[in-house]
Amino acid sequence: MTDDPNLSGASPDAAAQDLAWMERIKRGDTEALQELIETHQHRIFGAISKMLGGELDAEDLAQQVFIRVWKSAPRYRPTAKFTTWLFKIARNLVFNELRRRKRHATQPLETGTIEDGVPQVQAVDPAAKPPDTLLIDAELQDAIQAAIDQLPETQRMAIILRRYDEFSYEEIAEIMDLSVPAVKSVLFRARADLRERLHRYLEG
Repeated sequence: MTDDPNLSGASPDAAAQDLAWMERIKRGDTEALQELIETHQHRIFGAISKMLGGELDAEDLAQQVFIRVWKSAPRYRPTAKFTTWLFKIARNLVFNELRRRKRHATQPLETGTIEDGVPQVQAVDPAAKPPDTLLIDAELQDAIQAAIDQLPETQRMAIILRRYDEFSYEEIAEIMDLSVPAVKSVLFRARADLRERLHRYLEG
């Protein structure tokens, strides 16, 4: 795994801006936090909603991601690209929520309380759809999401990070605490499963 904060997937300027915001957030700058949220919230919301199979609870979980960023800022060290670290926080929260859902099938999401000293982050706008939803036929989009929903959690996360967020294998390995060969294996199985489930759409 590389320690270069400027991995593929973001321009050096964008990576430098993320680090500048984090330095300000470490000093308690809530304006920097808001700027960082506005830059990254749609990607985070999109990934979470795809992992959960819809927008229900995704907004609350996306807010929790940025609350974690605020709380963790004093300990943050740029040993990997910022977005890799950010999505790792999202991954942990999503997997916790999926485990909670298995234990309590009908219990609503517990969003927790915001402790003193933690700013209220701006809500993500669920109506702001990622560009892919505007470019693909609605029926096929629904079929793809349904097929992704049926994947095991690890496969689902890997395929979302690769297909929608265009992370490299190395970045996905960092986010998911896997080796690069393991990521490639997970993605191979996920793609094979998706091809089988979407066979009738792929025939034409």
